[in-house]
Amino acid sequence: MAKPKADSIALAAIELARAAAVETAGPGEVGEHLGAAAEDTRVVTHSFRCLHPGYVGWQWAVTLTRASRAKEPTVNEVVLLPGDNALLAPAWLPWSDRVGPGDVAPGLLMPTPDNDPRLQPGYTADADPKAPEEAIEIRSVVRELGLGRQRVLSPAGRDLAAERWLEKAGGDSESARQAPAACPSCGYLIRLRGALGSCFGVCANAYSPADGHVVSVDYGCGAHSDVVDERRSAELPAPVWDTIASDEPLFV
Repeated sequence: MAKPKADSIALAAIELARAAAVETAGPGEVGEHLGAAAEDTRVVTHSFRCLHPGYVGWQWAVTLTRASRAKEPTVNEVVLLPGDNALLAPAWLPWSDRVGPGDVAPGLLMPTPDNDPRLQPGYTADADPKAPEEAIEIRSVVRELGLGRQRVLSPAGRDLAAERWLEKAGGDSESARQAPAACPSCGYLIRLRGALGSCFGVCANAYSPADGHVVSVDYGCGAHSDVVDERRSAELPAPVWDTIASDEPLFV
């Protein structure tokens, strides 16, 4: 497609374009003229350097157009556009993709998508969707048993959780490599229930760096319950000055 020829009248109207840019940006915000380009027949866009310190590398673009047989062009639009070396904001991401582990603060809600691969249907999984009465009966029974969860952790969800926990408190950590023994022999370990219980537990030692956190069975630390101070069993020497024992009665 052939490039349109620049309209000479619109091309020469630099001061008209500058005045439009100053009116939009304000005084002291518009710099030198950077050039002009033809957009269409009798349509020309003039570019001016933006002087605002927060928009380094940006340009004010003023588009002028001229009607057929008109002697003067008119302003079509004024916009601020990034140049080749402009500082740009990161690409926009949906809220669900921006939230990371630990970002849900008190008072915030994070909706769980219906197709979350970490979850699967719970007590309604075996109910026929075409038989609502059967589903109602199942719900009533499981509520009485205390199992009223609509969705439970899926195998994929368990695997993802196990990977995170192993990365934080697994056998490859520095603490585990220097520990005198692993967690299964520690009296402070509280085992998890279910499928993850064979590999993970929760530390209940206030002096451990993993206190209150999930640890793997091959994790360990220096606060193991079997670590005993050797000085605890040593016999105390005789006092240099005995202020306790006395042959005299304490009270008269």
